[in-house]
Amino acid sequence: MKKRYVFYCVIFVFIGIALYAFFIEPKRIVTHHYTLGNNDGQKTVKVVQLSDIHIQEKYPVAQLEKIVTKVNNEQPDIILFTGDLFDHYAKYGPIDEVIAALSRLSAPLGKYAVWGNHDYGGGATRVYPDILAAADFQLLENSGANVSLPDGKSVYIGGLDDSLLGNSSIDETLAARQSDYTILLSHEPDKADELIDHDIQLIVSGHSHGGQVKLPFVTIKNVLAEKYFEGFYTLANDTTLYVNTGLGTTKIPARFRVPPEIAVFDLYI
Repeated sequence: MKKRYVFYCVIFVFIGIALYAFFIEPKRIVTHHYTLGNNDGQKTVKVVQLSDIHIQEKYPVAQLEKIVTKVNNEQPDIILFTGDLFDHYAKYGPIDEVIAALSRLSAPLGKYAVWGNHDYGGGATRVYPDILAAADFQLLENSGANVSLPDGKSVYIGGLDDSLLGNSSIDETLAARQSDYTILLSHEPDKADELIDHDIQLIVSGHSHGGQVKLPFVTIKNVLAEKYFEGFYTLANDTTLYVNTGLGTTKIPARFRVPPEIAVFDLYI
């Protein structure tokens, strides 16, 4: 009888974990706040990073609307999107609703995005630039923008083309730089090792999903997200890398111990 009781308890635990992983955690959007730079009492700029939304039937536009509300509540100056808008556009890709939602994201100093590997795959290549443009995002494809800040300083926001399916070039990306502080968007975080000799203060990436399902003694990693997996890394030459664990899911519509993330950076430049 005791063995049977233990057996049923184990079964119920596994069922509970599965229900949580498939139906609860994927909708638990967590907002992380970080302060970077020397806090001298005057904040320079607030930056919000979004990554890996992976819109699909299991993660519809209604969930994107929740993201928009949470981001706007932060009142960011700048919004950065580090790629993978749709999971597989050809299977599920509502354009008008996505444009409407992304258009409601508000950032007075601009909204910037780069390509992810899923933005090239699944038929999304032909629509991704148009969707972003219609939603007032600037798509950075080995390019960048010098952004003037209210205090007279400026920040350069550069964006690499996707390193898996695109043609990334750091020299082209930084060619127009005229600012002392640089934020670089790179969908794949392991690309950071090639960027540390270019006077970049902050690199923001995604792609890894933080493993998406984090089990004891098991780490699921993506190509070019094997060395740098989640959170902060201090690299050479005073370069900081942040790997966002993303908002949506891919392959399986589940998350466990890796809730969807919005990252907010208060930068003191």
